[in-house]
Amino acid sequence: MNIEERIKNSSTTIFKAVFPNTTNHYHTLFGGTAMQLMDETAFITATRFSRQKMVTVSSDKIDFKKPIPAGTIIELSGYVTHVGNTSLKVRVDIYVEEMYTDFREKAVSGEFTFVAIDENKAPVKIL
Repeated sequence: MNIEERIKNSSTTIFKAVFPNTTNHYHTLFGGTAMQLMDETAFITATRFSRQKMVTVSSDKIDFKKPIPAGTIIELSGYVTHVGNTSLKVRVDIYVEEMYTDFREKAVSGEFTFVAIDENKAPVKIL
């Protein structure tokens, strides 16, 4: 399978409902919770691409463009944007949509870098 097919096949989409226990005093999703969900989505995407042990080594420029209110649905969309020798980058976008209308917009986006590791936690080539 070529790299374009692997990228396409590893794209990951996760949906979550935003409940009050995940929101702050403004009744919007905690930024840290959004980042945790993004890292999880990126990890799944990286693992599906490489089928190797992967660890997060950095997150780049996470942009919080819109607040994510309680009582909405979020879609986390992850896809590989770059493949190096031992590392790869995954872009994750969070879209917020209202539960009872068709309104949907991008709320958060960021990029995460992962490294493939062996059983000794040393970097290895991405196959």
